[in-house]
Amino acid sequence: MGKLQQPVLLTGIGIMVEETWGVIGHEWAVRLLHRALERGELSHAYLFTGPPGVGKGTLARALASALLCQGEPKPCKSCQACFLVERGSHPDLHWVEPESATGRLTIDQVRELQHQLALTPGMGKRQVAVLERFEQATPSAANALLKTLEEPPAHVLLVLLAPDTDSLLPTIVSRCQVVPLRTLPIPVVEEALRERWGVGEEQARLLAHLCGGRLGWAVRAVEDRSLLERRHRRLEELMGLLGASLVERFRYAARLADDEPERVEEALDLWAGWWRDVMVLAGGAEGPLVNLDDRERLRRLATRLGPHRAAALVEATRAAADRLRRNANPRLVLEVLLAFDMPRL
Repeated sequence: MGKLQQPVLLTGIGIMVEETWGVIGHEWAVRLLHRALERGELSHAYLFTGPPGVGKGTLARALASALLCQGEPKPCKSCQACFLVERGSHPDLHWVEPESATGRLTIDQVRELQHQLALTPGMGKRQVAVLERFEQATPSAANALLKTLEEPPAHVLLVLLAPDTDSLLPTIVSRCQVVPLRTLPIPVVEEALRERWGVGEEQARLLAHLCGGRLGWAVRAVEDRSLLERRHRRLEELMGLLGASLVERFRYAARLADDEPERVEEALDLWAGWWRDVMVLAGGAEGPLVNLDDRERLRRLATRLGPHRAAALVEATRAAADRLRRNANPRLVLEVLLAFDMPRL
């Protein structure tokens, strides 16, 4: 077994990475799970909730590493099990995502998972199954998983990831221990980007505001430049829609609805953040802006719209995003938002 790595200290935040399983900003959740693991009191199933990019997957992988780790302290980050979990190739870690073609988690995926969990663990004594974006599960898939939640194998730990409890069947939620993850403060995200990911000060500040407290989104933006390029394009499209005719808006709604579900949700989240900034400026409220790099255009819109119309746009856009997460028809949701909720300027 290799030598333990020295713990990383994020000085301004005062976090020892070794003590928090490498998870930034959700120390209370790590402490909860760590105590349960030490005492042998882990629940058979957990539901981690929170917005996309807030850290649900990171926490789930850290929990899997701690449970499957072969060294001390757990997770040791240096044994074979920890290495395989980090690479996503541990035989006892089953990570299930919705199918890319449909955007849904299907009953066939759940049945295949149940088959895998019925087998003897390959390396140790436990198996961990993580079901990502479980709000996208079909009704038949969710009902099939209920059987495993009701009578789980003793060696199995299930972790479901979803934006909130309201997006799931109450019978699913009631059989899990819910761990709600909140967005992180801007200074925590900014310092993490600088200290752990080596991002420059100006870029870290911008990303910390843009991500809305979702460190995962900020890290993806560092690693994938297309994320910020797509943000710019979506905001330009939004500005163009303000002067577009009803026919043009319907055409745009049809095009956007044909995109991947995650991209549609991403666009609505970007728009909601934009209108929130307009509302803040229109109302003269104190508070950090999300879109720091477009302050002048936000001010012009704030003057034209005023606080009440801007607030209505925030509410309408967030409601549209919520309906999408509940599997409403994307084209219909977008048509209602663009044609009836969004003003023409």
